[in-house]
Order: sequence, then structure tokens, then C-alpha cells
Amino acid sequence: MNEKENAARPATASKTMKGLSVGLIAIALALAGILVYVILAYQKQKTSMIEMERMLTQEKDSLANELKLMIHGYDTLKTNNDTLNAQLSREQDRIKKLLSINASNVQLIRTYRAEIGTMREIMKSYIVQIDSLNTRNKILVAENEQIRTQMSVVEQTNVELTKVREDLSEKVELASVIQAKDVVAAGLNNKRKEVDRADRMVTLRVCFTLRENPIAAPGRKTVFMRVLRPDGLVITDSPDNLFMAGDENLVFSAKRDVDYENLDIEMCIFLDNNGDFIPGASGIELYLEGALIGKSTFTLKGK
Repeated sequence: MNEKENAARPATASKTMKGLSVGLIAIALALAGILVYVILAYQKQKTSMIEMERMLTQEKDSLANELKLMIHGYDTLKTNNDTLNAQLSREQDRIKKLLSINASNVQLIRTYRAEIGTMREIMKSYIVQIDSLNTRNKILVAENEQIRTQMSVVEQTNVELTKVREDLSEKVELASVIQAKDVVAAGLNNKRKEVDRADRMVTLRVCFTLRENPIAAPGRKTVFMRVLRPDGLVITDSPDNLFMAGDENLVFSAKRDVDYENLDIEMCIFLDNNGDFIPGASGIELYLEGALIGKSTFTLKGK
């Protein structure tokens, strides 16, 4: 090998080393660039994930607050309708279950929002139903009040009509009573002559006129006579001689039947003296169909 060749080798080796160093530097720079890009990309992705998580949390909190407001809204929708109240309670339970879901990704949040949208529409429909029921209830309350007022008026009218009917019935009943007029009592001896001494009287004669009454029922009538002594004792020949006057049984002294034809009719009732008459003023009472129709008095002298 000549001196020329020996001198050229070190120069060639130096160039080779120089080129290798440049390549390594370039590779190092490229790797550094890639590393910087990867780091920046990771930080950007991490920032984006943090932002997304923050947004998801905000969205979830917002939806949770909306659900809580819906629960409160359902509390204000309570009605008197048991069926509707049961439906409202079921919807509240659905909301409470939805609140318990831990939504942590986009898909669950979307489901969350879709459910809320459905519940919001359901709640609107309940509001419409309740408004309709409340309106109908107001109408019914007004109608019931009107009906109660009308019923009160009708009841008052019925009371008044009943009173008028009772008054008319009483008046008709009173008007239909056949009265006796010109009631005259006289004591008779055994020769049918009038006497005024108790010891000479054999028979008591009481004559009167049953008055004309066009509204009274015609037909067979029984007139009961009561003779009350000065001491108040009713003269009778049997304690079983009773008749009804109003709500009580009264003892009668004598009675007589008559055919009444709504015209004046004169009649007499006789009562034998069996030693029951005493001196003084005695009373006469005449009854027909339970009503007192006439009265009078007569006086007997002693010996």
C-alpha cells in the first residue's frame, strides 16, 4: 500500500462518522417530535375527557333537579279521585327510580333525557286531566248548590203545602161536624108532664135539632148524651157505656140512632131516673162522631 492510499483512509472514516452522527441526531429529533406530539395529544384528550365528564355531571345534575321538581309537581296534583291519585303515585315512583340511576356516559344520559321527556308529557296529560276534573267539580259543586237550593225551596213549599192541607183538613173536618141547636132539657113525671123536682122526675127528656150540613156525610148516625150531676158525676146505668171522643173513652148516659140526610132534623133522647138525679144544676153534653156538638143545663129542686 502506498503512502497515498494510507493518507486517504482516515479522511474517509471521518466522513463516515460525521454522516452517522447527523443521522442519529435526525432520528433523535424525529423521536423527540413524535414524543412531543403524543404528549400534546394525550393532554388534549385528557382535557377533552375532563370537559366531557364535567358536562355529563352538569347534565346529570340538571336532569336530577328537573326530576325533583317533577316529584314536587306531582305532590301538588293530588285530587279526590283515588284512581288518578294511584296513577300519580306510580309516576312518582318511576321518577325516584330514575334518580337512583348513576348515569356516567353519554348513552345513559340520553336514556335519562328520553325518560324525562316522556315523563314530562305524561305529567302534562295529568295536569290537563286534573284541570278538567277541577272544572267539572266546580260545575258539579255549583249544580249541587243549585239543586240544594231548589230542594230547600221545594221542601219549604211542601211544608207550607202540608200546613195548608192540614189547616184545610181541620177546617173541613170542623165544617163537616153536624152541630146541635136549641138543646132543651126537661124533667117528666109518670104522666109525661114537666116537673122541676128531683123526687118527682121519672124521666129526663133532652130535645134538640141536628143542623143542616151539606158537606157532612149522610147516613146512620149515633148521638151520645152525657148528663153530669152538680157534683160532676156522669149518670149512667152501666160502666161499660163508653164511646170514643178524640183519643179518650167517655162514659155516656144514653144514646140514640138517627138517619141523617144533611137537613135539619129534630130529635129527643130520654133517660130514666133511677134515683141518680140530685137537686141542683146539671149539665147536658151531646156528642156525634167523637165531636161535642151541643150542650145545655137544667136545674132540679129538692123537696
